[in-house]
Amino acid sequence: MAHTRTVFLDQNEIDLIHAVGIESLQDMGIKVGSEPVLHMLEKNGASVDYDAMVARIPEKMVNQALESCPNDFSLCGRDPQRDLHVPTHALPWMTSSGLAIFIKDYETGEYRDSTRADIAAFTRLADAVDSLDFQWTALTASDVTPLAHGPHELWVTMLNTTKHVQGVTAQSAEDAKVQIELAALIAGGKEELKARPLFSVIVCPIAPLNYEQGSVEAQVELAKAGIPVVSMSMTNGGASAPLPVAGMLVNANTENLGSIVISQMAAPGAPHVYSSESGPMDMTTACINYGSVEKGLLSIGLAQMAQHYRLPSLVADAGWGDNLEASVAGGMTPMGQLTGIMGGSDIVTGMGSVDSAKGISYEQFIVDSYMWDCCKNYMHEVELSEEKIGLDAVKEVGHGNHFLTHPHTLKFLRGELVFWDDEKLDFLSLDREELRAEANKIVRSIMDEHEVEPLADGLLEKGDAIIKKYEDSLSG
Repeated sequence: MAHTRTVFLDQNEIDLIHAVGIESLQDMGIKVGSEPVLHMLEKNGASVDYDAMVARIPEKMVNQALESCPNDFSLCGRDPQRDLHVPTHALPWMTSSGLAIFIKDYETGEYRDSTRADIAAFTRLADAVDSLDFQWTALTASDVTPLAHGPHELWVTMLNTTKHVQGVTAQSAEDAKVQIELAALIAGGKEELKARPLFSVIVCPIAPLNYEQGSVEAQVELAKAGIPVVSMSMTNGGASAPLPVAGMLVNANTENLGSIVISQMAAPGAPHVYSSESGPMDMTTACINYGSVEKGLLSIGLAQMAQHYRLPSLVADAGWGDNLEASVAGGMTPMGQLTGIMGGSDIVTGMGSVDSAKGISYEQFIVDSYMWDCCKNYMHEVELSEEKIGLDAVKEVGHGNHFLTHPHTLKFLRGELVFWDDEKLDFLSLDREELRAEANKIVRSIMDEHEVEPLADGLLEKGDAIIKKYEDSLSG
């Protein structure tokens, strides 16, 4: 099958990015804020400076980690029919934005701090929309014990969807253990969870090449439990990495290699997703410039690096709005996002994002889902076969004649070509005020009607008790 794919790097450039990463890991090393993790790396061949908390990683360790890292696995859902296999072939799996701290309330229009109740409501909306393949923990619970917000977000999300859940925070080894315990409750036990991981977790290095204590110790616990770790480099060119695209590519790739080594030394064979949410800094704010050309180029190049290592990837974004109100941000944002997605990322994130990913909007989520349903038409698979090439038909028609009534045309008239969904195109063509109003109607309709299959009797109370016990330990 043929399908559209954008390409940025040639093989020599891929080899150069890898070679510089190996040089960096060997000579500069990675800063690791955990003595136990440093001991683990030293035991497996790293040279460790405990005063500087730096581990220098030889090429042999990187190769060993890449060899033991599985090339494919499944992100499982509470409903097995919603399991997702990675890598994908043509279309990526799509998810929302994550860990936003604000919500655009669809009932009042207020833009405010997000709460545990908002997580439940937005998750239920996303569970109903088939364009979204699995769920990130999209919002931060501002109304719970701060150091326990991750378990709260995972638990509430898992209660309100039967899709796979990808957590966006794990603040410590204990935090990770609680999340594992909660998911194991639903899975039927820790071995069952390891066989069918119902959640995965984003773990972010701090660019450049810094792995802070809490998240790296959480990563080790997750890897041991068989929970897929997503090593999301958040390289910010000009702020936390060199400004040129080449420098950002190398930093993001090197941070992923360092993270893969940590996971595989902790638990050989642990599932791992190569990941990046990187881009140049916005010259006015120093935040990542999500609308830049370079953001798309990084998505393509890093997808190629993941493919080089034969690893699944999450390196592209799909948020199409430009402010707090539901919108489609002109022509360049959709073009840039789609170009990056076509690089081959297996997972794409960003649906529902507003305010540079600091907020989530129900209405923007609907707009993004409609945009994705239209954009993915460009990525559908095309079969190249002798039958579809139709050389026999060409010979029968002859020079200068037409195919209008030939059986070959009639045979493929339905099912071969892609036709636009006029309803979705009409929706996306509305002016901004009409778009927001229509999106709000869709949100309200879904929220009125959609119900999520509840957990088995008693599990809700058990999960709440696990979180309460963890909160008590933090306050004690």
